[in-house]
Amino acid sequence: MKHIKKFYSVLVAFVMAFTMSTTIFAADTTITAPAGSTRTYDVYQIFTGDLSDGVLSNVKWGKNGQGTKGEAVPDATTKALEAVNSLSDTKKLEKIKEFVNLDSEKFGTVSDGSPLNAPTGYYLIKDNGPVGDGEAYSLYVVQVVGPTTISPKVGTVTSEKKVDDKNDSNTTEDAVVWQDSADYDIGDDVPFQLKATIAQDYDNYKVYKLTFHDKESAGLTFKPETVVVKIDGATVDKSNYSVVTTGLTDGDTFEVRFADLKSTAAKAGSVITVEYSSTLNDQAVLGSTGNPNTMHVTYSNNPNDAQGGENGKTPDDTVIVFTYKVVVNKVDEKKDPLKGAGFTLYKKNASGEYVVVGSEVKGDDMTTFEWSGLDDGDYKLVETTTPAGYNTIADIEFTISAEHDVLSDNPALTSLSGGNKFTGVVDTGTVSTNVENKKGATLPETGGIGTTMFYVAGAGLVLVAVVLLITRKRMN
Repeated sequence: MKHIKKFYSVLVAFVMAFTMSTTIFAADTTITAPAGSTRTYDVYQIFTGDLSDGVLSNVKWGKNGQGTKGEAVPDATTKALEAVNSLSDTKKLEKIKEFVNLDSEKFGTVSDGSPLNAPTGYYLIKDNGPVGDGEAYSLYVVQVVGPTTISPKVGTVTSEKKVDDKNDSNTTEDAVVWQDSADYDIGDDVPFQLKATIAQDYDNYKVYKLTFHDKESAGLTFKPETVVVKIDGATVDKSNYSVVTTGLTDGDTFEVRFADLKSTAAKAGSVITVEYSSTLNDQAVLGSTGNPNTMHVTYSNNPNDAQGGENGKTPDDTVIVFTYKVVVNKVDEKKDPLKGAGFTLYKKNASGEYVVVGSEVKGDDMTTFEWSGLDDGDYKLVETTTPAGYNTIADIEFTISAEHDVLSDNPALTSLSGGNKFTGVVDTGTVSTNVENKKGATLPETGGIGTTMFYVAGAGLVLVAVVLLITRKRMN
């Protein structure tokens, strides 16, 4: 009895906090679940006994204890529990679970503020879920005093995805600004960032698995060699994680997997980042549909699982990369389509110089000219082949301007324009204009026609003179 009293006095001196399974003491009163919660809690009775002034006496095995219900608990059992007082919560739970049969019929269940009558004793409460996206099984604290209300401390994992937006025509260096949308040229490398924040209950896990799942649209080509992983800003050695691109069955483009985050410097609240680049390719979708890229994180959410199974999932987060098209329609003075022209498009670079975009676009029968997969920025249109009989147009400088949500759960392209001479259409991502050529002038000539008349008249006089000369000779 001496050891039993000591056992209980030690146990009531500290608070036991566990995820998924927590041990509590209950007076001869009720155990109540938090009101408004969708979770249910299974109650397992390890011991029963008499409670007086903080001391539990006459300790017997309860319904779910490893001993025979109603029989006295041996001193060896109480001493074993006393010995774990100074250990971590995870270690305490390992020892406590030796004395409870979780496969037996539970003592009872509580949920949504409903009370459960419980005789004085020693109980284990199991969080039965359901667990929402980003959550883990509850971390809660209970004390051995009066009526007991379960107070869960929910561990949460958060994640997000961002993209950096660059403008080739910006003559000053672009700072990296992680946001939810961007626009790029086809062929550009697009920088992305994935981020996960570790749950508060991280210390309760023996093994903590964490995986970043990334799903790209067909218009983006992942570059695995660009992956850089950081924990709280410090680069992580590649031996601590793997980048997987094959054998994926859930539609992911790639995954970054930590078999056990515990082998790294991560701690509760740590921020894990994955930065990489993908190329905007020729399958990119123009306009408002854009080229989405979606991610989520799976993680260990049950500290009682020695293998650290990945049962938790964060909500999906999507960013979008937009790209556009320039369309030029060639017309004559009557606004009718005009053949025989050729155009070259130039884009201003960060040095303020115009650089050719592709090559000249022309064709004998072409009247419409297109350049697809363009970013916003400053451009110049040059007529490099002029239809016969028409004057070459002056170079046309214009700016593609676009607005899109940079901080939004559903980023969208909201406006598109090309200045006064161009019309922008958001849905198709098209910036278009008509380019008119004027015919060359028929100019007057001088001197040529008068000289010809003199030559004709002179030739006639010579002919007459020859005829007269021949006639005179015959008469003689």
